[in-house]
Amino acid sequence: MDGILNVYKPPGMTSHDVVDYLRCLTAVKRAGHTGTLDPGAAGVLVVCLGKATRIIQYLPDDKAYRAQIAFGVATTTGDSFGEVVDSRGASALTRDELIAAIKLFEGKIRQIPPMTSAVRHQGKRLYELARQGLVVERKPREVFIDRIDLIDVFGLGTRTPGAVIELSCSAGTYVRTLCADLGEKLGCGAHMSFLLRTRVGPFTLEKSLTLERIAQLHRQGSLPAALVGLPEALTHLPSVQVKPAAVARVRAGSRLYPAGIIGSGDHIDGGQRVKLLAGRDLLAVAEKRRDEKGKDFYQPLTVVA
Repeated sequence: MDGILNVYKPPGMTSHDVVDYLRCLTAVKRAGHTGTLDPGAAGVLVVCLGKATRIIQYLPDDKAYRAQIAFGVATTTGDSFGEVVDSRGASALTRDELIAAIKLFEGKIRQIPPMTSAVRHQGKRLYELARQGLVVERKPREVFIDRIDLIDVFGLGTRTPGAVIELSCSAGTYVRTLCADLGEKLGCGAHMSFLLRTRVGPFTLEKSLTLERIAQLHRQGSLPAALVGLPEALTHLPSVQVKPAAVARVRAGSRLYPAGIIGSGDHIDGGQRVKLLAGRDLLAVAEKRRDEKGKDFYQPLTVVA
């Protein structure tokens, strides 16, 4: 049970709840997800089991979402679960105004993490402080939004029109904050009324598995076949095959010189990360470096096997 599950998280469960459920179901001691999804949101949650937890930091973490926005009403949390703090209405909002405003958020932007986020402040998560009724100052963070597209707009001319957008963005982007900031830009206020995560790195919604399906596969004894293997999850990293005689050195975390690999490795640039393989098995994630004598070598960063 060493591998990665592309899970369809249902609304109403925390990301931690999903990991706990899978840990109990599979009896795997080590399990973790690659990025929190809000309890009220649904969609792709990447869960690593067993040895796969060692490569979480190396997995691609760009994301894509589909979000529904309610205009004319702002809340304390930026979503529909918070208290209403502004209800000025948005009956004058037009489709052209909305499209123009949305495009202003493409590219590099700065966001203030919401109090409901998992960002730490003096050792505590912001959402833990929020539960105590506390609000602390948060520093803006730079994120990158690759694209935003308007998929649908409805209720124009009413007090609370709505829209559906799709976006792809960097890790650390808060969609609820984006929705609230969009409402402020339009001068009418807004909040996120629903969120669906459609992709995390190479893991897509279409290939995600519901918890019911995962439980069924487990009962049938076929869940291991549904796991994404570690080398497959790291397809963005170049592969370097290690000679059998050098496998022990890699497992010990020692430097690996070209004499210990199959092939020249000339296609790997200095400073580039690679996956070190023994056949189909992932041994380690390493970085190509140069020693004091000018010789290239691979330094294991995280040993897996």
